[in-house]
Amino acid sequence: MVMKIDYQKSSGFTLIELMIVVAVIGILAAIAYPNYQNYAIKTKRADMMSEMQNIAQQIERQKLSLGKYSSVVTTGLTGNYPRQSTALYNVTLSNPLNKDWTVTAAPIVGKQMAGDGTLTLDSKGVKCRGTVCGTGDEWKN
Repeated sequence: MVMKIDYQKSSGFTLIELMIVVAVIGILAAIAYPNYQNYAIKTKRADMMSEMQNIAQQIERQKLSLGKYSSVVTTGLTGNYPRQSTALYNVTLSNPLNKDWTVTAAPIVGKQMAGDGTLTLDSKGVKCRGTVCGTGDEWKN
């Protein structure tokens, strides 16, 4: 008597197939996550640069309407930014009551932007990111 063994077709994934999928997902995540982090940092830096431009415009607008820098009110222009969420920068004004003012945004220690460098903008339009300064594309991400 001969015995017949009937093999049934199995459905599903083998352990090897699942491990390959996990490895591929791991590799994609290892590439995508740092790129996402860089994108997030660039976006937050660009937001701070925009806020600094707004502060500069407010100073100049007040100077034009009041006739002199010594009358400019700087209340509310300094402090931690962004105001709506976790503060990443501390903004200060140097010489806001004369024509040679400077807006400085220093990253807050221990926050996401801590290693990104200080941003400055002065009354002459000179922008600095870290130690690179000029009136062109120094703030380029």
